[in-house]
Amino acid sequence: MKLAWVMIKRRAAQALLATLAMTVAVTTAPAVDAAPQAVGPFASLDGWWGGEGRLRFKDGKQENVKCRATYIIEGGGNDLKQTIRCASGSGKIEVKGIVRHADGKLSGDWTETVYNVTGVLDGAVTPRGFRVSIKGTNGTTLSANMDIIVKDAKQMVEIQFFSETLIGLTLLLNKG
Repeated sequence: MKLAWVMIKRRAAQALLATLAMTVAVTTAPAVDAAPQAVGPFASLDGWWGGEGRLRFKDGKQENVKCRATYIIEGGGNDLKQTIRCASGSGKIEVKGIVRHADGKLSGDWTETVYNVTGVLDGAVTPRGFRVSIKGTNGTTLSANMDIIVKDAKQMVEIQFFSETLIGLTLLLNKG
């Protein structure tokens, strides 16, 4: 029983990790103005964001999650450095990453510092906002897809996990 609890906590931590890593990649809204943007696609992210959400498991259980994120824009507005911290009843995680934008495509690398897990992400702009995929590296089986919508100072994140125990996560963030 104790081993099963440890595995559930590890899966929940991996889910939070995926959430953080993907939130980094896609928390910007597509430009609605046809004029060129001198500040880059990440301009609206600069600063601090916070919020909460719900993690869903295949066995029907749910768990509340609280997150905060800090974004720093560099590279003429096309590079985003981020730190995201989340906590739930199962544990805490901290993801640091760099996301790059080029020609409507997103790519990046991330590291979770508590569990020492690394990964890569890629994505693209969609009519609703963004669609991003995340994959763990160095033997990590973490895999998920995420859709995000950003409107004004709010973000809504929906994540679908490819996991034995996890279904998804819904997260709402507000710019602080």
